[in-house]
Amino acid sequence: MTTSIVKSQELAANFDGKSEIKLKDIIKSLPKECFQKNRRKAWTGLVINVLLVALGYASLVFSPWYLLPLAWIFTGTALTGFFVIGHDCGHRSFAKNRWVNDLVGHIMFMPLIYPFHAWRLGHNHHHAHTNKFDEDNAWHPIRPEVYESWAQGWQFSFRQFILRKLWWVGSVGHWAVVHFTLDRYKAKDHGKVKLSIAVVLIFAAIAFPTLIATTGIWGFVKYWFIPWMVYHFWMSTFTYVHHTSPNVPFAEADKWNEAIAQLSGTVHCDYPRWVEFLCHDINVHVPHHISTAIPSYNLRLAHGIIKEKWGTYLHEECRFSWSLMKQITDKCHLYQTDSGYLSFNEYFNSK
Repeated sequence: MTTSIVKSQELAANFDGKSEIKLKDIIKSLPKECFQKNRRKAWTGLVINVLLVALGYASLVFSPWYLLPLAWIFTGTALTGFFVIGHDCGHRSFAKNRWVNDLVGHIMFMPLIYPFHAWRLGHNHHHAHTNKFDEDNAWHPIRPEVYESWAQGWQFSFRQFILRKLWWVGSVGHWAVVHFTLDRYKAKDHGKVKLSIAVVLIFAAIAFPTLIATTGIWGFVKYWFIPWMVYHFWMSTFTYVHHTSPNVPFAEADKWNEAIAQLSGTVHCDYPRWVEFLCHDINVHVPHHISTAIPSYNLRLAHGIIKEKWGTYLHEECRFSWSLMKQITDKCHLYQTDSGYLSFNEYFNSK
């Protein structure tokens, strides 16, 4: 039996609805410094991020064609930092005043065409039901019985998506399907969702025709679409890696424990330092799942304390690499309740 399987079974065993560990116990173990908002750090981070995005666009204007790929990667990654700042705003950890969080969140999300309130409301549901089957709306694996219930065309499409390693466009579909319809939200929230949708549609209605009129179709692709796709590469990758590994357990509602889900169901992955800097340490994800009140600039402090006090419950840390993505996409295809992931080969061989 491999170490990976042993670790998976150990973590899955923690998913016990009768566990005495409570999320509030973990939160209480963290010092107050982890939760303190720092206006200087928050606004300095925002200003630096804006300047870096401006630098990215300047590089797109002046770079020769052979340096454009580097300029696209830099600009798209810096735009991902916009999302992370908006992410803090959505959790009310950027500023003390709610209206400031809402205003900054909308501004940061506008270039990404992300409706702020639509994302915020749905994302909070993910935190309330992390790694719970049929409830977690950010990412959950497909169970064999669900896969078998699909028509052959859907089965084929899903297999091709995974086997051809197309995880990096996954968040584009999530963005398009989830964030622009009202039926996913409570009636009392429809006004806020409509406002956020209107904000990004008005931005697109002004910015896109202006960009095309001044730079042509190629300018639209060069200055918006490709950086936007780089942003979605990171969005897809962060989400996928945060909650996907042969060792990460998922649970039915009656076996799900809130505290254990946040500790054992979230993966800490180290990325190149330039990515972590531009994306405000969103990769330090376990403390964010322990409490969304922790600002992004305090995540590393909280993570060190969580490792010290609750390390036995944590998934082993990993480092981003193409071999890591190959391991995940080669193994994590279907999820069998109580035993973990199956590859398609394992699934078909067992039938």
